[in-house]
Amino acid sequence: MTETIRKPVTDKGTDPSLRRHLLRLIRQLARGDCAIETGQTGEARLTGGEERTYPQAVIAEARSLGLAELRDGRIAASAQASSFLRRALVAGEEAFVEQHGEIVIASAEIEGARQPVRRNLAESPLGTIARMKDRDGKPFLPGEALEAGERLAADFTRGQLQTRVTASWEPRLATRAKGAPGGQSDIADSAMSARDRFSTAMEAMGPELSGVAVDVCCFAKGLETVERERQWPARSAKLMLRTALLALARHYAPPVPAKRRQSHHWGAEDYRPVL
Repeated sequence: MTETIRKPVTDKGTDPSLRRHLLRLIRQLARGDCAIETGQTGEARLTGGEERTYPQAVIAEARSLGLAELRDGRIAASAQASSFLRRALVAGEEAFVEQHGEIVIASAEIEGARQPVRRNLAESPLGTIARMKDRDGKPFLPGEALEAGERLAADFTRGQLQTRVTASWEPRLATRAKGAPGGQSDIADSAMSARDRFSTAMEAMGPELSGVAVDVCCFAKGLETVERERQWPARSAKLMLRTALLALARHYAPPVPAKRRQSHHWGAEDYRPVL
């Protein structure tokens, strides 16, 4: 039986901090329903396409607004959630993001040209790592590596791989029989292109590095979670991730090969003997 508490969908009186978590919750549920359980600290823990925790007040607010439904230990977005998200994209919401997000100006390649773009680090799975500094005070994750990670996540989403890719992903996207449920005939050409790009990117990183890139960039897992699941030493996941994303950045933007030096010989014009 579906548990839903409904009231008019208006959150004008919602606390700004609570509203920020509410928006993140509805965005996550819009990508697919999640299992929900109570964490050790009392917060609600959602697992599915990505793993996140929310205050219990956020779950209660989403249910009271009719935006989320609980059923059999799972939480899903209601029919009103999509219209709620559309209203959140008005100009007033942009001001909210400016105030509570971490907006940085970066450059990205769009249609073959570098253009300035706005990036909200608070919404990116790589946001926490992007704020890390190395010993010299420089960003731990170079800009090209950060861009490569977000590009990988974008292809992951466009390729509709959320429910089919696990932490031990292997590039076998085309093994499903043609016409079978969920096969290539059921998805758009744009999704197939995204899958092809994703598969090629995984092969470029190799099996040793691709797993951590998928865990962090696509499943939004924290570094400590990755280390615990893979039984890695502490603080090793960020080094593996940096190596993986730098290799991925070289795949997306291969360096220009150095010009080969022409061979030279030394000698006067008549250095060869005359036969």
